[in-house]
Amino acid sequence: MTSTMRSALGCLALAVAMLLTAAPAEHASARPLLQVQKSGTLRVGVALYAPWAARTANGDLIGFEIDVAKRLAADMGLKVEILSYASSRLIPALEGGEIDLIAAGLAITPERALHVNFTAPYASSGIALATQIQRTASVKRLEDLDDEHYTIAAVAGSVAAELAKRVLPHARLQSFENADAASGALLAGKVDGYLEDEPVPTFLALENPSTIDLPLGQPLLTSSAGFAVIKGDPDFLAFLNAWIVSREDDTWLRTTNDYWFKSLRWKDKLDAPRAPHR
Repeated sequence: MTSTMRSALGCLALAVAMLLTAAPAEHASARPLLQVQKSGTLRVGVALYAPWAARTANGDLIGFEIDVAKRLAADMGLKVEILSYASSRLIPALEGGEIDLIAAGLAITPERALHVNFTAPYASSGIALATQIQRTASVKRLEDLDDEHYTIAAVAGSVAAELAKRVLPHARLQSFENADAASGALLAGKVDGYLEDEPVPTFLALENPSTIDLPLGQPLLTSSAGFAVIKGDPDFLAFLNAWIVSREDDTWLRTTNDYWFKSLRWKDKLDAPRAPHR
């Protein structure tokens, strides 16, 4: 064997050894249910998007997902550590073992399910229609708005804007840079309706009951949110699904959801600007 061949084989052996050593390290701290229980602490990842999760002026975290994370950890007999991330960082943080669980109103999609395991839904969201009461007094059905005499607002490039084109093709679509601008146009009577992610339409109606209405009573398009955990841990998934069933049966999830998404009673805890469009 020549020295060149020995050198090449030596490099190959070193490369294989490095791969074998590094392979488990990628998910070294991604903990299955048993390890989480032994650690005494459940690490939960959230995204700051009121009222799912938000920070008060003194830095405390509050919101629907915060209540969910605290109740879940308490039911497991564990302490809770809640870590906030940008939405795009949640799944990498879970895959990298920084957290044990995502509870962030994360919509269940096939693309995300390639990276994480989702539980059954425990919450839902969607795109709803808010209308200017005086300008749409004669409107009784969604189809009545599908007329060139009506102008519908939506944030430019959003799913809501695409939905408006599909369900109201004859109405005029006016695009806005962000949710605040579109909301302002609706309140000022410059547009007749506004399609947006919940809970923005609901909050607009609650804050301005004499001006804004939710004529349909339910979202036009809905998405379901589930907890997300690492792949390969069926025990964790089974426990979380059982927890969801139990907390739905005793109405805890519904009443907690109603408090954060169908009322403004929590606003005294957090006087924050409306959540940015996502």
